[in-house]
Amino acid sequence: MLEKLDDQMSVCMHCGLCQAVCPVYGETLKEADVARGKIILLENLAQQMIKEPKKVKANLDKCLLCGSCEANCPSGVKVMDIFINARAILTRYQGLSKTKKAIFRGMLSRPKLFNRMLGMAALVQGVALKKESPVIGTTSCAMLRPMLGDRHFPSLAPKSLHKKIKSLDTPRGKSGLRVAFYPGCMIDLVYPHIAEACFKVLKHHGVGVFMPEGQACCGIPALASGDTQTHASLTRINLKAFAKNDFDYLVTACATCTSTIKEIWPMMDQEFTDQEKEQIRTISAKTMDISAFLVDVLGVKPPELPNHGGEMVTYHDPCHLKNSMGVSSQPRDLIRSNSHYELVEMKDAGRCCGCGGSFNLQHYELSQHIGQQKRDNIVNSNAQVVATGCPACMLQIQDTLSRNHDPIKVKHTIELYAEMLDRHQP
Repeated sequence: MLEKLDDQMSVCMHCGLCQAVCPVYGETLKEADVARGKIILLENLAQQMIKEPKKVKANLDKCLLCGSCEANCPSGVKVMDIFINARAILTRYQGLSKTKKAIFRGMLSRPKLFNRMLGMAALVQGVALKKESPVIGTTSCAMLRPMLGDRHFPSLAPKSLHKKIKSLDTPRGKSGLRVAFYPGCMIDLVYPHIAEACFKVLKHHGVGVFMPEGQACCGIPALASGDTQTHASLTRINLKAFAKNDFDYLVTACATCTSTIKEIWPMMDQEFTDQEKEQIRTISAKTMDISAFLVDVLGVKPPELPNHGGEMVTYHDPCHLKNSMGVSSQPRDLIRSNSHYELVEMKDAGRCCGCGGSFNLQHYELSQHIGQQKRDNIVNSNAQVVATGCPACMLQIQDTLSRNHDPIKVKHTIELYAEMLDRHQP
């Protein structure tokens, strides 16, 4: 793994252009926090790992994995591959902390137990949660403040998606297409209405849907911590779930899940059998974001003339859509398709919101500062709604808007498109 890492890093010219686009460096102005600084550190990883493993890990973890550096690198350095592989090397050398081992291997890798525990939490959460913003739908929890800080967050859905709809298996309709649907953890447990909006849209366009029981997390939380064992276990659970049926595309409404399945699963397939690798490659090639599927495959087009006079909505580009997969115009096309909304662009729409998964937990103050910039840009757009295509981004934006007492609704792009279908029904 170290040899592979050396080969990947040799492409970096240390030009420093990544400084201009790194959200973390933009806040700290520390060379160790930008891609170039981390790569220089990793060039002596074998020695540094033995001398100062904790310091190396702390520097590597101080990264949002947003991909801005990679998307703007003139040398084409695969920065995300480097950082994910380096974290895996360090974790194999040091081992996982007891807390992460309990979370990843004790719960996350066992979907039935994980769902059961969060289902119980959803039943009792009303006792501990305080309502914050009725417009945004956020709460806070004094009991969890030692772990979560002063975050404002949406509560767990009273009924998760997998309890509402255990599985789906509908035939091809007028489109002649059939998709597998992967909701991911956030949509399943917090935002099931996003999945329901997807089903409504897919049914309207005559697309058959296959959503099997027994799906698991895509594995990125574990992999971001270097836990390749849990990632492999979760991938195998999902491969088994989706091996049972034929489909033309695998569609998700989560930017992070889309990027993970499409790009990271094939990248981290070293521990899989040849048969599993082939299935991973097949699924990866079929995986698409819901907005890209609707626009690029089904041919959804907005009106030629822009809408004026409707409720103003601005759009935040999730890093894993724009930077990893180049999906940016398609969500905007869906928003423009709804004549009741007028799309207004915020400043730096593609700038990271500061969530970064576990980064938000480990570096919440820094995450807040980056999120505040995003909040300011949203507010300055004068929009009443902010849309995005990533549930994690929704969490971060809801938090920062709620703490600033901004009455701005946060919605998934597909919700705005589904609303149009409701209005056009006889």
